[in-house]
Amino acid sequence: MAKEVTRVMLVDKQHKGLLQLIGALELSTNQLTYFYSSSKNSVEMIKLIHALSKQYHDQQKLYLSWDCAGWHTSRKLADEVTKLNQPEYRQRHHSPAIEIVPLPTSAQFLNVIESVFSGMAKAIIHNSDYQSLAECQHAVDCYFAERNKHFLENPQRAGKKIWGKEVVKPLFNPANNCKRTNDK
Repeated sequence: MAKEVTRVMLVDKQHKGLLQLIGALELSTNQLTYFYSSSKNSVEMIKLIHALSKQYHDQQKLYLSWDCAGWHTSRKLADEVTKLNQPEYRQRHHSPAIEIVPLPTSAQFLNVIESVFSGMAKAIIHNSDYQSLAECQHAVDCYFAERNKHFLENPQRAGKKIWGKEVVKPLFNPANNCKRTNDK
């Protein structure tokens, strides 16, 4: 599951507002979960983790993968994940264990949600003339609802360019060494 944030500013002759999305892309089903936010920080990432924990309550473990932005690596976020992983908390809330798997440095292409947000921005935001932030949000909501529906009806994993190119069997196993070798 990849997580990220995108910011879009609606600009005409006057500033119409700031649209900021916090989202998660479930890679095996290509379903996007998102919400609008007024800030980009650890508190918003914690909100996202809680929402995903509830959404995936029937799973044993939830893997979160994202870049090394400050709000992804804060002490506050790490402390919250530790709390959420306590056996008592998990049993009481029927929630999965949370594991954060940071993306390697300079591997933005692995952050699949970025291409989803980019596609949305090109289709919905660029060269648009929304009269209000609410109008733009409605267009974004419709776009993502249609996208999620499409992938429910036509299952396809997200990030098709990276699937099948794994050096080892793609299992979450610390023993897997996925460093690139000189041989192709």
